[in-house]
Amino acid sequence: MTGRTTSGSLRAVRVSETREQILTAAERLFAEHGVYAVSNRQVSEAAGQGNNAAVGYHFGAKADLVRAIARKHAQPIERARRRMLAEMGDTTEVRDWVACLVRPVTDHLAALGNPTWFARFGAQVMTDPALREIMIDESLTSPSLRQIIDGLRRALPGLPEDVRAERAEMGGQLMVHMCAVRENALAEGVPTPRSTWHDTATGLIDAITGMWLAPVTREP
Repeated sequence: MTGRTTSGSLRAVRVSETREQILTAAERLFAEHGVYAVSNRQVSEAAGQGNNAAVGYHFGAKADLVRAIARKHAQPIERARRRMLAEMGDTTEVRDWVACLVRPVTDHLAALGNPTWFARFGAQVMTDPALREIMIDESLTSPSLRQIIDGLRRALPGLPEDVRAERAEMGGQLMVHMCAVRENALAEGVPTPRSTWHDTATGLIDAITGMWLAPVTREP
């Protein structure tokens, strides 16, 4: 029994390691080339897998692989947001709610070290109509984000609903693509306007807060 248990445990470790290697390779290739430009065979080879069917065996379709990558990062970001929200309390400051949106993402990217690929992966996925829904489902429907949306609503009670939806989309696009731009610059060794991810977050928070608080012009 002990021998079979040990053998099973070793196999589980190997499977876990293989899955992680595939996730890492896929994230990098998708970030650099786009999801549909990369084949499962290329992912398997980049992950050091002799079996070209490894991706399908461990994850199924390409959409399932995209979902697994998104979920891998969404979980630590969600935990960080929950901690930040718990510490913040019931504020009515727009900037506080925007900070809860931005800093968990940039802190996560900082913790991953350099190079990273998640920001560019996110930008690639969010521009694809078919894959965007996966990213939204895994990353943008969490309890903490719903709490942030409710907080912004209380902080901006007079903002019309159509403008609110428009600015939420603008803020999300700004955060996704500016993080991707910085991540790419770091990977290529190009100077960036801000020296750290923390300072990058500060700039994003300033800009997104200003956008939320901007006047609303109605055309006649």
